[in-house]
Amino acid sequence: MVARKSVCVRKLSNGKRCVEVGFGRFLANAKVTVEAIVESWSDRIGAAASGRHVLAIQDTSDIQFATSTGRRRGLGKIKTGNVFGLSLHAMLGVDAGSGVCLGLIAGEVWTRSPRKKPDHRKRALAKKESRRWIDTAGIAREVLSEATMITIVGDREEDFFAAWAKVPADKVHLLTRLRSDHALVEGGTVRQAAGFPAIADRQTLELRERTNRKAREVRLALRFGTVALKRPKNTLEKDLPESVSVRFVEVIEQNPPKGVEPVHWLLLTTHRIETVADAWKIVGWYKQRWIIEQFFRVLKSQGLQIQDSELQTAKRLERLVAVAAKAAATIIQLVQARDSRHHQPVNLAFNNGEIDALLALNQSLEGKTQLQKNPHRPKSLAWAAWIIAKLGGWDGYKSSRPPGPITFHDGLAHFRAMAEGWALRDVCMP
Repeated sequence: MVARKSVCVRKLSNGKRCVEVGFGRFLANAKVTVEAIVESWSDRIGAAASGRHVLAIQDTSDIQFATSTGRRRGLGKIKTGNVFGLSLHAMLGVDAGSGVCLGLIAGEVWTRSPRKKPDHRKRALAKKESRRWIDTAGIAREVLSEATMITIVGDREEDFFAAWAKVPADKVHLLTRLRSDHALVEGGTVRQAAGFPAIADRQTLELRERTNRKAREVRLALRFGTVALKRPKNTLEKDLPESVSVRFVEVIEQNPPKGVEPVHWLLLTTHRIETVADAWKIVGWYKQRWIIEQFFRVLKSQGLQIQDSELQTAKRLERLVAVAAKAAATIIQLVQARDSRHHQPVNLAFNNGEIDALLALNQSLEGKTQLQKNPHRPKSLAWAAWIIAKLGGWDGYKSSRPPGPITFHDGLAHFRAMAEGWALRDVCMP
């Protein structure tokens, strides 16, 4: 898939009918489960997380596929109207200090059932889609057991009382943006309580580009405090505590440019916040959510174009998405590694056989002058990124524009095919 820059089975087969049939059988094989593919996402991240504070950032994205009346491909509705597709929930591990992407941790791929479900309030948590936020956090605790600290970072969809009660544990914290204006034990709501403290500090921060927002600098006012969330009266889960103590951090852009929606984040977390520096640290960790947004963009519009697949059944599409997610995470790691600031090891993204192929390729891609040499530490991820970028068409000069997701995508296309050939170098042909 990566080698052909496509998820179309016909293109993947390079015109060979036997390859097309074989790949189709692989995706149709009942023994090839989405669960097993997703489980393999974290094959390297456990060791990489050792001794780190890891931000386990999770989010969900719907992937739309083309359908027509009478040809829904077994897909479920993902939006209002005749929009069909499937959903991907993914969790990325990110170093809290450096922002380096360590890889995928866990997740889920599923297709919604066409059957009408009972009212959301009348369903137990185990039968709601929202349980994925708690389940994925539970897997992260196991996969990242060697980390010194884990902060589960989610957007507003993760802000519900059961998550606050079940996710935090020994060295595991939760950080989300307020969605529901929770009732408080002491009376009132979170939003009301957040309005009482005086502004504690002001700082200028840089916001990265998003799909609906350009990158820009913002001047933010900050305040923070502590509240106790009260268990909702209508919850069906009787094992939840009566209350959960959390800290809030509110940042407000008070003078936004004309025509620009002001930044206003009301963040909740289980981390202790005793100083202004502690509060700004929470804001900085939440800002790292942009990485998972980039991950979904690489999976769809900026690279793999997963939504263009013409596979005929939802089950096969689910397996394809699970494979594509791993490729998208690798591209994110290479884009980050290109500046070599953090010296991550190459085995964060490549196995031993692929590293051998990279060593051989590096010799052939380097020029005779010092400017044409790979400037990075051998067997670092930045060293590998230089090689992959060269394969993708980058000229290697510092004066040139840095390689981006598309260049790394094209470089991986060449590399995967070469790595397969390199693995066969010692095979004896009779």
